Amino acid sequence: MTVTGLEAQKAYLQAANALRNGGAAGAVDDADFSGLLQNALSGAVSAASSADSAIAASAAGRGDLIEVVTAVAAAQASLETVVAVRDQVISAYQEILRMPI
Repeated sequence: MTVTGLEAQKAYLQAANALRNGGAAGAVDDADFSGLLQNALSGAVSAASSADSAIAASAAGRGDLIEVVTAVAAAQASLETVVAVRDQVISAYQEILRMPI
């Protein structure tokens, strides 16, 4: 599952409203970090699975080439998003390790 601009804007507005109302940023419903990561990973896996099934259907002569290209591009975008998030998490973790106690 990729995050669209509208979903990102909605999440931002929910967090801003929670902060405005005196709550913490982490108090937003359904916006915990582990849930976000789990949704991103399951979306990437489902996009890869749909790309595989589109490729198999095309190889069997039942699929359309445009559907295959679209499914592969969606899977690639999902994977690149997950890798970018992973890189940022690792970078943040390394920065925390460099902090003095």
